[in-house]
Amino acid sequence: MTDYSKVSIKDPAIIRLLEDYFDVLHFQDMELFDKVFHKESILYSAQGGELSIRPYDVYREAVANRQSPSELGNNRADVVLMFDQISETLAVVKPQLEMFGGVMQDYLNIVFLDNQWWVMAKMWEKVGESN
Repeated sequence: MTDYSKVSIKDPAIIRLLEDYFDVLHFQDMELFDKVFHKESILYSAQGGELSIRPYDVYREAVANRQSPSELGNNRADVVLMFDQISETLAVVKPQLEMFGGVMQDYLNIVFLDNQWWVMAKMWEKVGESN
């Protein structure tokens, strides 16, 4: 169960996107991945001081070819730490989740296109170790 206690999100479609996002990362359901991440989306990180840029296809392949946190028995501790809806078509979300022994925080730029919300850009960082 995702903790939304720190934010106020009124649009149920955004909540569905976030629930699907957390499920994608925990279970690595690639059909759901394709409903969460826009085909033009990009993943960014700067772990260890090096910029990593992964377009949709590269990120999708990496997710599809790794063992899922669910298979590894990782606990779920999904939290939405921040939400800011800039307009009816653009918002920023800061989710936190645990996977692969770490606590991860992301910044997700989400957009409303083609009658649905999509993750368009993701920046992520490992911020701690899982309990």
